[in-house]
Amino acid sequence: MKTTIANVHKHLNETVTIGAWLHNKRSSGKISFLQLRDGSGFIQGVVAKAAVSEEAFELSKNITQESSLYVTGTVVEDSRSPLGYELQVTDLELIQEAVDYPITPKEHGTEFLMDHRHLWLRSQKQHAIMRIRNEIIRSTYEFFNQEGFVKVDPPILTGASAEGTTELFHTKYFDEDAYLSQSGQLYMEAAAMALGRVFSFGPTFRAEKSKTRRHLIEFWMIEPEMAFMDHEESLQMQEEYVAFVVQSVLNNCSIELDTLERDKTQLEKITAPFPRITYTDAIQLLKDQGFDDIDWGDDFGAPHETAIAESFDKPVFITHFPLEIKAFYMKPDPDNPDVALCADLIAPEGYGEIIGGSERIDDYELMAQRYKEHDLEGPAYEWYLQLRQYGSVPHSGFGLGLERTVAWITGIEHIRETIPFPRLLNRLYP
Repeated sequence: MKTTIANVHKHLNETVTIGAWLHNKRSSGKISFLQLRDGSGFIQGVVAKAAVSEEAFELSKNITQESSLYVTGTVVEDSRSPLGYELQVTDLELIQEAVDYPITPKEHGTEFLMDHRHLWLRSQKQHAIMRIRNEIIRSTYEFFNQEGFVKVDPPILTGASAEGTTELFHTKYFDEDAYLSQSGQLYMEAAAMALGRVFSFGPTFRAEKSKTRRHLIEFWMIEPEMAFMDHEESLQMQEEYVAFVVQSVLNNCSIELDTLERDKTQLEKITAPFPRITYTDAIQLLKDQGFDDIDWGDDFGAPHETAIAESFDKPVFITHFPLEIKAFYMKPDPDNPDVALCADLIAPEGYGEIIGGSERIDDYELMAQRYKEHDLEGPAYEWYLQLRQYGSVPHSGFGLGLERTVAWITGIEHIRETIPFPRLLNRLYP
């Protein structure tokens, strides 16, 4: 009976066959221990000389790393295994022998591993990261579906910037200028006026040559937009969403978190509600801690966000940023028009901003004024202004960066490890 490593628990004391790759091995006289992987998980196969043919035992001793094979054996319980089971092997069949696999069990530098990303994905650590990434995506769909959201896909090629910046990848759409999407938000606002609650999940791009552990040129964003929802209600939605995702990872990815040696107690703290601090109070907090490189009206850098986060044991909302440093579509606070009804959610442990959100301007005249202030003219933005002309309502939205969220939940250092193939594009298209 063929099965997968993830499903061996269904076949206790039964004989099964698993298609697998050899991750690692060790031998001790008349017994070989094969560390096997099949994509669904890792399991140890124990090959006793007395239990297999001479040919199979010789294969178990000589098989090379990343060779593929069919392994037949009996599933038994093993409390020492993270999986809780191992395979008592009765037969081995070689499919293909791998020769001189470049990523050996010794230590390799990050740059070498990124250059071999297509192979590094096979490692136990990378397998765990990708599994957790998948769980975050799966639970995202579950959360928004149960909250009544509709998935809508905005275009990846757009005619203008969502943020009013120039950090865009330029291309041509036949005879017209076009850009790789910086955000699907503007389109999500249009969809929210039709469907009430919507979200998108797709790639976004920044034409920045940043090379830090917290920045990427291409990353994936989850962007919900909600009609008839104010800023405070949006904050509640955000914290419930993040808490839901973290709990799903704790419930469904325990083995992967253990593989990464993630401190689960840090994740178990992540329950709603989250603490909040205004931008103004955050500036004062930083000055009280000795920061003299930031004043009211400046944006936060990584050291500032880390210092603010360390004052709390959960993700923290920084609210009410100065209007002049935020995007044109953010609604001014009626009680203080110098600040916006917005918030950034800062993850603990130095991982920085994972969500940016706001209540959007819903007044036609005010949005038209912001257009003039930001030089937003022409048909590329005209349709967005019309949303305030025909049945405008209070509405809010936010965007969560998947890769920073994966990095925080997994506790890894390099954000590039959260992207399946971050550097291979250059190899395919020199």
